[in-house]
Amino acid sequence: MKSKKHFFTVNILAIALTIFSCSKDDDTPPPTTQSTAIPSVYSKIYGATSITSDGTFITIKTSDQPNHKSAYWANTNSLYEAFTPSATNPSFTGGAFIRAPNNITAQTITLKIPLNPKVATTHSATPMGVMGVALDGVPFFNQYAAGGVSLGGEVNGFDQAWGHPQASGMYHYHVEPYYLTTVKSGATKWGLLGFLLDGFPVYGPKEENNTDPSNLDVYHGHTHVTIDFPSGIYHYHISNTAPYINGNGFYGTPGTVTQ
Repeated sequence: MKSKKHFFTVNILAIALTIFSCSKDDDTPPPTTQSTAIPSVYSKIYGATSITSDGTFITIKTSDQPNHKSAYWANTNSLYEAFTPSATNPSFTGGAFIRAPNNITAQTITLKIPLNPKVATTHSATPMGVMGVALDGVPFFNQYAAGGVSLGGEVNGFDQAWGHPQASGMYHYHVEPYYLTTVKSGATKWGLLGFLLDGFPVYGPKEENNTDPSNLDVYHGHTHVTIDFPSGIYHYHISNTAPYINGNGFYGTPGTVTQ
């Protein structure tokens, strides 16, 4: 029995030494914790209900409740304001304001956009529906009306902030968000207005020196330094004519949107 006990003890010591030796010589690096830091520029999306990051994507959630006045709020809402015709509103191009039968209704929208956007190898077309988000949490739609046709007379239904709701009550912008560029405190025609699904930012119809953007590509953007991106970045510019927000598709690879 004594010899067996001695043999058992030796084996246990040998196994322990082997484990210690293997762990000491293991070249596998320790696990790393992925950064979830959110760049400060995203804090400008004041209309989001939450903004998070997994280190690869920025996830933006919004209930699509703009903080500006509109003829599309229920008339019991403190933000309701009847539409007053104005030469600053796109509706002057086609006649009188024609109110759609829908009110602004709270939504549940989640956009997942690349944290570090890059030019796409194959450029995909923008979808009908949500293709980005403005700073006030309102979705950007592309330059087409339902069915993929020109906006045409649909602009006559845009309110005083240049937006309108679709059938489900989802309020959105097809064109320049007038409240953000002109009415809101500190508004400028050259400031950051939001992001598209490919992660690239959207700016107003002017440059920071108040000149018109030049050398825009077919996606309605170009690359240079901005106040928000001092190292430079590709960005879209909104214009007062089609394609309004961007052109033939996304410059980068789009993320996803769920609603």
